[in-house]
Amino acid sequence: MKKFIAGLGLAAVLGATAPATAGQDNPFQCEEGETYVMNVMVSGVEYWFPVYEMFKQAAQQMGCKTVYTGTPEYDVNKQLASFEQALAKQPAGILLHPMNSDPFIEPINRATEMGIPVVTFAADSPNSKRVSYITSNNVSEGKYAADAVAEAMDGKGKYAVLENPGQDNHDVRVKSFIARMEEKWPDMKLATRAASNQDPTKAYNAVQSMAQAHPDLGAIFMPEANSALGAAQAAKELGGKIKIMHADVNAKMLDLIKAGEVFGAVNPNQGVQGYMGFMMLWLANHSDLIDPMNDYKSAGFNPMGVPYLDNGFSIVTAANADDFYWDKYLKRRGTKGINE
Repeated sequence: MKKFIAGLGLAAVLGATAPATAGQDNPFQCEEGETYVMNVMVSGVEYWFPVYEMFKQAAQQMGCKTVYTGTPEYDVNKQLASFEQALAKQPAGILLHPMNSDPFIEPINRATEMGIPVVTFAADSPNSKRVSYITSNNVSEGKYAADAVAEAMDGKGKYAVLENPGQDNHDVRVKSFIARMEEKWPDMKLATRAASNQDPTKAYNAVQSMAQAHPDLGAIFMPEANSALGAAQAAKELGGKIKIMHADVNAKMLDLIKAGEVFGAVNPNQGVQGYMGFMMLWLANHSDLIDPMNDYKSAGFNPMGVPYLDNGFSIVTAANADDFYWDKYLKRRGTKGINE
């Protein structure tokens, strides 16, 4: 079921460009060797792959090159190092998922000063000079997840949350989930919460402890899929009565959703995130294509900046889970995924 897809009208931006000059029939083409980078943390997480797939496709359609970079670890310092390595190669632009907001302020600002635009996706660094930000509406994701869980529990019972404090988009999802319960479902009570930090083992142990302390626990929400894997295993061992609701999907979680061992998930539209993420990055690097009537020249900001673009999200259940398998999608497309 498709939810909350907003259009910001980038087509209007594309349609407002200056007329092509002689010998330049199509201004929307890259120069030879023009390369754009995508940078993430925990680079082996399946979530990033469909994002990069459409980032790459948009680039190929415009004659550009792309590189997938990041750190395989959940470590902000190591992601910062990978960002610096990418920056040193002076790419045309960087699509960045910052693990934490503030540590990336200085590197993003420095990239901007070097003439390398940075667009953030799925998590933001709002106090930096990043030019644009694309994400699903994390507030809406938390609300829809809360409503789904509460309705399944007839609006009454205990729930818990697992979280990853400090990761912006995850914090917003959790905060929104809890706020929605308090606002709309007063008989749904928050029993406890724990930090799992995307670690399935920590999540498994936390759920075991939660259930021991609260035998009548009815549901647990977490803002990502890795923790959900451990939580689902614990819930199964505890009799399968605890509903596991999470954000983002991967093949293992989809299998569990189809098997009825996980209640469901919210999943951002990764393809739009990657495709439009590239478009905003390319436009930021070619800001001379637009001359809007505003103060961009005197104020010194990029006229192609888009403060926020909503890429939408889906609610994943057993009924539509087959549409979200990465391996099937990659086979259908016939590409090499992140390896090209």
